[in-house]
Amino acid sequence: MDSERQFGLGLEPVLTTSELAEYLGVQTQAIYDLRTDGRGPSGIRVGREIRFRVSDVVRWLDGLHEPEPSSAHGDRR
Repeated sequence: MDSERQFGLGLEPVLTTSELAEYLGVQTQAIYDLRTDGRGPSGIRVGREIRFRVSDVVRWLDGLHEPEPSSAHGDRR
C-alpha cells in the first residue's frame, strides 16, 4: 500500500527494523540491542516482525536530546 493511500485511510506510516536502522545510520542489530536493553523506540508486533510508527520514533528521538553544552569559558566580555 502506498503512503498516499495510507494517509487517505488515516493510517500512520510505519518503518521496518531495517528501514529504521538505515534512517538512523546504524546496523539493524543496534535496533534489536536497544530494544532488548529497553532503550529503543516502542514497536508494534505484526506476526513475527516489528514495525515502528513514525510518531513513536520521533518521540523516542526527542527524548534522547542532550542538554545544550555550556561554554567552557562563559560569555564574559
